[in-house]
Amino acid sequence: MSKPNDLVQGTLDLLILKMLAFEPMNGWAVGQRLKQLSSEVLQVSDGSLYPALHKLEQEGWVTSEWRRSENNRRAKFYSLTRAGRRQLQVESGNWERLAAAISALVRLQEA
Repeated sequence: MSKPNDLVQGTLDLLILKMLAFEPMNGWAVGQRLKQLSSEVLQVSDGSLYPALHKLEQEGWVTSEWRRSENNRRAKFYSLTRAGRRQLQVESGNWERLAAAISALVRLQEA
């Protein structure tokens, strides 16, 4: 049985791109922000988050640089690229279509 924090395949990429559209962040901050903005419904493990960030970087949708975090620790900060902004639009449109289709099916009246 699925749990509320299970993500539809491919959704994590969309959520990461969306978080980085606001400002550059390190991986820990991305995970915390997702958790905070979803009222703790979405909790992404490091084992899912960091491979997704690396994949997005390989795709050219994000870039990274080493900087000091708020607590003065060295951390890799990720930023959205121009291609990443375009991909965010594509992924958002795909999500809207999928969510609308699922919502329509869930709202069907039973016989």
